[in-house]
Amino acid sequence: MHHNIGKPEQSARKTPSCDKNAQGANAKPETNDVIPGVQPYESAFTGISEISKVLAAPSRLEVALAKTLELLRSFVQMQHGIISLFNGDGVLDIAVGTEWDESSDERYRRRLPRKAIDQIMTTDTPLIAENIALHLAFSAADIEMLGASDTVAVSFIGVPIRLDANVVGTLTIDRALDNGSRYPPDCDVQLLTVVATLVGQTIKLHRLSPGDRARPMAEGERLQKQPARERKKVYVKGMIGDSPALNALLEKIAVVAKAKSTVLIRGESGTGKELVARALHELSPRAKRPFVKLNCAALPETVLESELFGHEKGAFTSAFNSRKGRFELADKGTLFLDEIGEISGSFQAKLLRVLQEEEFERVGSNLTVKVDVRVIAATNKNLEEAVARNEFRRDLYYRINVVHLQVPALRERRSDIPLLAAEFLKNFSDENGRTLTFDPSAIEVLKNCEFPGNIRELQNCVHRAAVLAAGPSIFRKDLACCDGQCFAAALWKASLQAGPIVPVPVKSSTPPANATGSAALGVPPPIGEQAPLAAAGAAHLNGARVTDADRVIAAMEKCGWVQAKAARLLGLTPRQIGYVLRKYGIEIKRL
Repeated sequence: MHHNIGKPEQSARKTPSCDKNAQGANAKPETNDVIPGVQPYESAFTGISEISKVLAAPSRLEVALAKTLELLRSFVQMQHGIISLFNGDGVLDIAVGTEWDESSDERYRRRLPRKAIDQIMTTDTPLIAENIALHLAFSAADIEMLGASDTVAVSFIGVPIRLDANVVGTLTIDRALDNGSRYPPDCDVQLLTVVATLVGQTIKLHRLSPGDRARPMAEGERLQKQPARERKKVYVKGMIGDSPALNALLEKIAVVAKAKSTVLIRGESGTGKELVARALHELSPRAKRPFVKLNCAALPETVLESELFGHEKGAFTSAFNSRKGRFELADKGTLFLDEIGEISGSFQAKLLRVLQEEEFERVGSNLTVKVDVRVIAATNKNLEEAVARNEFRRDLYYRINVVHLQVPALRERRSDIPLLAAEFLKNFSDENGRTLTFDPSAIEVLKNCEFPGNIRELQNCVHRAAVLAAGPSIFRKDLACCDGQCFAAALWKASLQAGPIVPVPVKSSTPPANATGSAALGVPPPIGEQAPLAAAGAAHLNGARVTDADRVIAAMEKCGWVQAKAARLLGLTPRQIGYVLRKYGIEIKRL
């Protein structure tokens, strides 16, 4: 379908027929019945004129496109507008909305109904859906994402953006049907087509004639991309990607690395928190000193104390020799404490002293050792909730949370997935003597996965597909999620729908709605008050309803009536187990 938008006389002839106020059985073109249509079109032509000025001005392409959509909103009724541009391989390159910034690209990508966009790109024709809920080009996810419901109908209009004879992108808008429009859908298509043509001409200037535009745009581009100060791109070994979320994190790492301040790295499991810690060390003045790491969740408290502080010969049964701890080994360097949220309350007090005074005693010694160590801690636990439940010391929380770095989940940086997947596949091919590549269909599937296990799960997914691939290319059908074998995704969906698999109330991220005070936190209340472990004194375990007393008795039986073991089994402390035993009058068996 071709639009001859460059003929003013044709547009002038169509103008009256596009005005719904001028239409009617008795409408006469030569009378004042047509006048109501004049003002809206004057507004439209004024808006298009302003858009042409914005697109002609020297600025970064994304900024110009965002301003274009903002102006478009002034004369076209719409809730959201998005300009999406694709590269020569058909991969989405840029997605811009009205409130675009460096970090919003991923948000606008998620708002694109891909099937509808593909239809516009493939057919090179506009798409009009007066009600997306009734249109085959929109999936249930698209309908929900665009805000349609049983009570709210949403319409959608999209037109192609052309570069000479090629379709390079789309201009799309959506709006609630009850909001209406100043023009019928066909007239909106004409207006959007005019704007899309102007955008296509601007893209041509940016892509095909960089030399001609270099001089007037150089200063504007530099100021747009570096608004605060001149910055160099930060490179960290092992951290692959070029998404806005990752670049923002790398810039923070470069700044934070220069100071000695304690850093708390937070993020979901598998996001690369250890890589961030190592980058902080390698970019710091301590880079030539030791980088020592320890997983706090992997060791019991007695072993953890010896590992961190060291011990003297004979300090305990197996201490045959004196040994330096991690703090001493990291002197003048960096100590990385992973999963710091898992250490016990008693050990938290010992760690607090070291962080405050920078001194400690080895196990079995009275000699104080002073060290100069930068501590970097990491956790995937909600420490604020742990503090509220009295599971994590408030003073230790303030001590380690001096500088906070949040590592983005992989689903927040989807544009990095192709780069990461290619790197993992290359490493696999090198290790196994094979030459494998991804088919574009497989990459598209990976980009749409949630990956609750983040980068670690992506790596496992790539390795599994590479092992099972029959030929030199990995196709869509080779991926676990396409044959119903993605158990991580099933676990993720189950956790969203049904909550935790094992009901341990004190470990729940939010207290029960009908529990209050310390009862909701799973902590014994002050003397004289009663508090069950769970709401209504019961929980569902393996489909059966059991009381707190039944749970504790079952755990004690399983653990030979050893309170400490039963506490670990239930995710409680021995003090909490003792409280429940006393509350229900449970007699401890002596075996």
